[in-house]
Amino acid sequence: MKGYWLLGALLFNSYSHAASIRSLYLFKDVLKSNTTAIKTTGFNSVIMFGVGILGNGDIMYYSNTPGSSDVLAASNGTYVGGDALAAKVQSFKTGTTGINRVEISMNSQHVKDLMANPGPGPSTPLYRNFAALKAAWGLDAVNNDDESLYDVASTVKFAQMLGQIGYKYTIAPYTNSGFWVSLIKQTNAGLADPNLLLDRVYLQCYDGGAGNNPASWANTLGLKVVPLVWVTNDSKPSQGSTVAQATSKFTAWNSAGGLVGGGYWNDYG
Repeated sequence: MKGYWLLGALLFNSYSHAASIRSLYLFKDVLKSNTTAIKTTGFNSVIMFGVGILGNGDIMYYSNTPGSSDVLAASNGTYVGGDALAAKVQSFKTGTTGINRVEISMNSQHVKDLMANPGPGPSTPLYRNFAALKAAWGLDAVNNDDESLYDVASTVKFAQMLGQIGYKYTIAPYTNSGFWVSLIKQTNAGLADPNLLLDRVYLQCYDGGAGNNPASWANTLGLKVVPLVWVTNDSKPSQGSTVAQATSKFTAWNSAGGLVGGGYWNDYG
């Protein structure tokens, strides 16, 4: 609880106006998360990491947690992930909470193939499964953590399919800015605030993206960004940020401009 309180309080103080995004990636099994801490310590957006698409269009939730099991979440246009998981995800936005947005984060595995065949239409398994998952979990957006495919045409089709279902689409780049520029322009063609489909950029500022400058990325992409830092962790301790270090980073980035909030990549607690 204390760790979440410090992280949330830091972001709340750094970005206190109502429109600021204070995001937290949830890497581990949400059924084992400290939900009270997550909901009441200043975060207003949570992104569940580990949702993946199978070759047949089914959707999996990968728990990333010892002692937990991966879950088939949606299949054949039906939610099959169980009542407990659905209630847990829905609970982030109910009761005493500052959270107003819940996203799922996934890579681009199988997206290119599925957009080619059978395509993005409303009768396809992938469309129906994402519609079922949105209804069951009360989701607001899908986050693209593509770090390998970088195929603009299929990703735009996928984003537009999600938009038809009612999702927003977000990205989490750390490199290859040219791909992300093309994706933003084509996905949002003809749209203007507040109706953007691709409406948020969670910029990785750790590990491979440790040298990223949020202001420069914002200028390049044409959208303000939400820089992410990695909490203190056992996986790559050198990439972790203590509260004091995060304070320093967020303060400097905020002064330089181009930000619309800040966030944490959390695979530790």
